Amino acid sequence: MDHFNYRNGELYAEDIPLRRIAEEVGTPFYCYSTATLERHYKVFSGAFDGVNALVCFALKANSNQAVIRTLARLGSGADVVSEGELRRAIAAGIPAGKIVFSGVGKKPEEMRAALTLGIHQFNVESEPELHLLSEIAAGMGVKAPIAFRVNPDVDAKTHAKISTGKAENKFGVPWQDVSRIYADAAALPGIEIKGVDVHIGSQLTDLEPYHHAFTRVAELVQQLRSEGHEITRVDLGGGLGIPYDEAIPPLPTAYAAVALEAVGNLGCQIILEPGRLIVGNAGVLVSEVIYVKQATTRKFIILDAAMNDLVRPALYDGYHHIDPLREDQKQGAYSPADVVGPVCETGDTFARGRDMPEVLARGDLVAFRSAGAYGAVMASTYNTRPLVPEVLVKGDQYAVIRARPSLDEMINLDILPVWLE
Repeated sequence: MDHFNYRNGELYAEDIPLRRIAEEVGTPFYCYSTATLERHYKVFSGAFDGVNALVCFALKANSNQAVIRTLARLGSGADVVSEGELRRAIAAGIPAGKIVFSGVGKKPEEMRAALTLGIHQFNVESEPELHLLSEIAAGMGVKAPIAFRVNPDVDAKTHAKISTGKAENKFGVPWQDVSRIYADAAALPGIEIKGVDVHIGSQLTDLEPYHHAFTRVAELVQQLRSEGHEITRVDLGGGLGIPYDEAIPPLPTAYAAVALEAVGNLGCQIILEPGRLIVGNAGVLVSEVIYVKQATTRKFIILDAAMNDLVRPALYDGYHHIDPLREDQKQGAYSPADVVGPVCETGDTFARGRDMPEVLARGDLVAFRSAGAYGAVMASTYNTRPLVPEVLVKGDQYAVIRARPSLDEMINLDILPVWLE
């Protein structure tokens, strides 16, 4: 459920027509719904009521500080993968003690920053990272709280570019090496072992891979305890999918049931890292039709949004419903069209052969649904196109939470060397 609905013939974000925002802010723009953000967080966290659980929103899905602060006020922690995300989380009001630092390539300065702040946990992904972290922590006179991210070699049956739990993926340590690696960690002066971490992929719509992965985690916890390690946390990652198309993903309650069946009796704190599930359907991207072009064999609807604004379709064939802002335009005839942007790349295509309303014409507005995750955060300025603004709606109010830079501001970021002045 989201709070983008037709009312009085227009598509609204909560109590504001998106057309009004388009007229005042310009297109394209991202729009997020506070009510949807809050509802999704509460539904997910509520599935673990009565359990020692820490929900850490994955900032990689959407790192706008207004979004983070909205979730922080509900009690959310943060899953970060860079010092930049770490600083964003702190600035938005998430306590360091609720922050988990993931990622395969943590740099020394990032480790120092996180240790100085006193974060909840490092999710360590390799032996070289482990030894560097110990060296830095020991030099600071502290111990780094860690969980190893274990690669369970489980096929999440998702897109190859967002699968993370197979042996061929770059993430985590092999589950077969766990005993040796934990023994090594226990002997290091700057390390405090806390738990086991797993994350098998993104946009999962089937609970069976979770069942396999979480069962393996439970077995590893028992094994590690038998080897003398005090394991008090299990980090189950994120990845639960949202309904981009006709597929209906499992509900958070069903996901929680699978998780608790596997690890609920271990006496561990359960750490969860949802991202897309919280923000995906809480956002739309609004764009204007520039031209409708009839080619020899294909019809093209050319928008002012492009792959640099929303890269998911070009990057891994991500699907988004595309709806006109005028409800009456949904009622007439449809015909196949390619929905594309103005960037000089054939890959700048949002949909191929998609049935679209035939009445769409220059100046009409459309909304890409389910665009709140991996949209604005992955945007670029390719073709010297400004980053699009982000807007947050709350009831009948809205605020621009990231402004569109001017072309002068963009160009003036470049610095000419003295020999070209």
